[in-house]
Order: sequence, then C-alpha cells, then structure tokens
Amino acid sequence: MSPVDRFPSPEAGQIAIKNIAVIGAGISGVVSAAHLIKEGFGVTVFERTNTIGGVWCYDERVDIDPPFPNTIPPAQDWKDLETKGLTVKEALVLHGPPGPCYAGLKNNVPTSLMKSSLLPWPEGTEEFVDQGRMVQYVQDIAELHHVTENIQFHTRVESVTKLAGDTQWHIKTSTLQVEDDTFSVRRKSEDFDAVVVASGHYHIPFVADIPGLSAWKDRFPSRVIHSKSYRTPEPFRGKTVLLVGAGASSLDIAREVDVLGGKVYQSRRESKYDLTASRLPQAVKRVAMVAEFIADDVDASKPAFSVEGGGVIPGKVVLEDETVLENIDYVVIATGYITSYPFLEDLEQPSVRWEDADEKVVITADGYTTHNLYKDIFYIPDHTLVFIGVSHLVSTFSLFDFQAKVMAKVLAGCVRLPAESVMKIEQKERKARFQPGDRFHALLLGEQAYIAEVLTWVNANMTKVGLAPMRGMDAEWLRAYDIFRANRDP
Repeated sequence: MSPVDRFPSPEAGQIAIKNIAVIGAGISGVVSAAHLIKEGFGVTVFERTNTIGGVWCYDERVDIDPPFPNTIPPAQDWKDLETKGLTVKEALVLHGPPGPCYAGLKNNVPTSLMKSSLLPWPEGTEEFVDQGRMVQYVQDIAELHHVTENIQFHTRVESVTKLAGDTQWHIKTSTLQVEDDTFSVRRKSEDFDAVVVASGHYHIPFVADIPGLSAWKDRFPSRVIHSKSYRTPEPFRGKTVLLVGAGASSLDIAREVDVLGGKVYQSRRESKYDLTASRLPQAVKRVAMVAEFIADDVDASKPAFSVEGGGVIPGKVVLEDETVLENIDYVVIATGYITSYPFLEDLEQPSVRWEDADEKVVITADGYTTHNLYKDIFYIPDHTLVFIGVSHLVSTFSLFDFQAKVMAKVLAGCVRLPAESVMKIEQKERKARFQPGDRFHALLLGEQAYIAEVLTWVNANMTKVGLAPMRGMDAEWLRAYDIFRANRDP
C-alpha cells in the first residue's frame, strides 16, 4: 500500500508503527497477528504455554486452586518461580497455567458462525465439533498466515508500560526454559510501537463470597472445586452434584454428569444472560441461588471423618428461598472468571469501584469491565494499546476476526479514530445507559448492530483514502445468524 493510500503523518507524539507485540496465541491473538502481518507489520506473539489454541487446548493438568472467595483481580507474583525446591512440573503450571478446557468441550455456537475470514472450515465440517478440531482450525490459520514462526512460546508478559513522553511500549517478559528435570528463567525487555492484548478472560476463577463456602473448601478440598478444574465427569459418576452458576460450563457439566447417572442441582439467580434452561437434561433440577453452606459439627471424641474416603459432605446447603439441600457429594463453582491484565501495572486498579473508574484505568474491582475502550477495541488515551476479544456473548471467532481487521487498518493508517474527546463522550454515554445486572461488554445477539456501527465509521475513512470499503460478515454467516437467533431461548 503506497503512502497516498493512508492518512498523512502519525498523530502528535506518535511514531510510525512498525513493530507490534501481541499477547496470547488463542484465536484473538492469532487472527490479530495474521491481519497485522498482512498489513506489513513486524509482529511478535507472546504465548505463556507451549501451544497455539488458547482456551480450546485440553490439558489433563489443572491449575492451582484459587482462593475461596476470589472476587477481585488479584496481584500477580512475578517472583513465583523463585520458590526454593520448585519442581519442573510445578514451574510449568505456575508460569503457564492450564486452561479451563474439559475433555468433552464442544463449541456451543455453530461453526458456520464461528469462523475467521482468513480460512474457511473444511468442506463438510459439522456445526458442533470437539475441542481438538477447534484447536486445529486455529493452528491452521496460524500456519497459513505465517503467525506460527513469530510466536515465542513458554513466554509470559510481566510488564507493559509507556512512560510520559515515550513513543514506544516497554515490555518485560520471562521465558521458561526446561532441560530434563531442571528449569531456568530468561528475562528480557523489548520496545514495541503498539501492543495488542489478546490474552482472554478465562484465567482467574471468580468465586463468590458465599457464607460458609470457604469453610467447606478448607474441610473438603477435593469435593469443592471451580469449573476451571473440571476435566471429565467420571469422578461424579452416580453422585449428587451441586452446580453454582448457569453458564455454558455449568450446562456442559450437568449434561455429562446426568449421562453417568448423577443427580444434579443447578443453583442460579434469575438473569437475562441465563440462556441454558431449555437445554438442560430433564432430570437436572434448577434451584435458587445458594445463601449459605453449613458444615456439621464434628464430635472430637470420635475418629475424624474423612470425606476423601467416601460418603456425602457432612452438612447442608441453604438456598435463598430457604430450601435446604443435603447429601451433596460435590460442589462445582461455575460462576465465571475475573478479567485481569496484571502486566498493565497501574492501569489495573482492583481497589477502585466500577463507578469510580477514571479516564485512564482499564480494570477495576468488578473484574469484568475493561474500561476506556473505543468500540471495545482501542484504549482511548493511546490507540497503540489495543484489546481484541473483550466483547462477550458473541460468535467469538467471527467477531474477533472482524475486530482484528479493523484494528489492523487503524494501525496501518487506513482508518483514523475520532478525536479523543469524541471517544470519551461516547464511553461516558455508554456507561450512563448501563443498568444493574447488565454486563458491559455483552452484545447478546446485538452483533449485527455493532458491526454496522463500526463499519459506518471505518468505511467513511476508507473512502477518504480511496480504498475499497471493508466488508462485514458474509452471506453464509448472516443466514446462519438468523437461524441461530430464531432458535435461541426467548
């Protein structure tokens, strides 16, 4: 693309963008890197595990249990690998924690809606496929578009900063190197013209502060887990399981346990985002939200009861409607995750309330909203910091691919962002429309309106520099989307 095809000179304080860091090699990171490479940028992708695919990669290992409760973005200990006596296995889990993928995971949005413009699914691909097929698709995109050779594996990003007056982002990383039964850490600092945060939001489990829950976890640790640790239903065969939460993972676990003869309670609050009711097995009983976990008193004069040796958890669960559940074998907390970007340092403020967010903060105590983004993509104070994959309840592969294309065109100078004051006003108005119980980034079947809005802005710019308008979703996607909307719960 020649210089006449772009807007003139970079904005004040910015240099021409050449080298870009991408954090994460899941679908968001891979499509971001691919579209940037197509625009001629130098790209480095940092991936803390040893593979491409993000949350779709199945790993028999499980992450370390989170605290019970765990409700705000936690501080990251970047010196965790310096613990004396740490084994290689322990170091690998700390440095690149296993994700939440379980063996039976399939996409819950059809593949006709879950696709990238960079690569069609193979002819004859079913609408719902296993996690292995999803991973292969992401890896195929990475290979085809020269992303794979630009990935640094086993490398976590620990700091992303730009000091006042600087024109580049300063990134500190640590790479875990393993040889036989020993490991070492190589630390490095590099500067980049722009940074794409594509690290996802399924790393840090959210565990609500329910009275008595932490006591149950302390006394019966293997019987009370977060869904991130779920791998197969076999441990729950024929058991009574209480699921707390009603999202996609709760639905899948309920189905798998039901098939093995387990009895399942699904505890949840009423919400417009609860879309799983009609897809639950008939035998699963939906109940009110848990109000309290109560453990039975233990007679100190008798041998200690070991729940690990079998038997139900000695206690009861009181629900918000005062119903009491007893004879529970397992509790699975499926209440989602905390969004956190600890490498952004001062831009993450877990002690600040959502409503007190200023015009610079990115993450606050709610652990969900990524603040101060234009169109859920560009950091308003500095558009060279970009987020892909923030939007929620969407056809992820397709929408994130679209956002990545927009991002690449902006960083390439083909599209200009509105004035910072205009973006701030839009963000303020959007927050003013926010209602209690809403999820700020949840589009919830609003993708077409979002895409149309973004394209109106993008294509007005593309026309000014004589470029062909950017396309939205193709006809196949639009047909599939209409069918998908018609079949969703009312």
